[in-house]
Amino acid sequence: QVQLVESGGGSVQAGGSLRLSCVASGRIFSTKNMGWYRQAPGKQRELVGDITPFGRTDYSDFVKGRFTISRDNDKNTVYLQMNSLRPEDTAVYFCHAQIMQYYQDPWTDYWGQGAQVTISS
Repeated sequence: QVQLVESGGGSVQAGGSLRLSCVASGRIFSTKNMGWYRQAPGKQRELVGDITPFGRTDYSDFVKGRFTISRDNDKNTVYLQMNSLRPEDTAVYFCHAQIMQYYQDPWTDYWGQGAQVTISS
């Protein structure tokens, strides 16, 4: 079994910063892309960005220049550093990972439980 456990998040004023962490644990043979999604009330879940095992990142336009995704492959951990936060960034943030549990298993998508981020104006 694989679990993704998030930490961080909370409430800050506009212009502030927050950092989220997500650790993948359990029976893991290999981890491919890791990343972050978010879902605001009444809206669909959307991609924030992701990172390959080699550190290549890709971001949605609405966070470019403000958010940074990084990872520690040895710890199976992905981070989301959020700067210059805006009220419209308020959402539940979910981490995501593509994981192979055993050699030659198919890649499977796993999700964290979600972390609330609230930005006040």
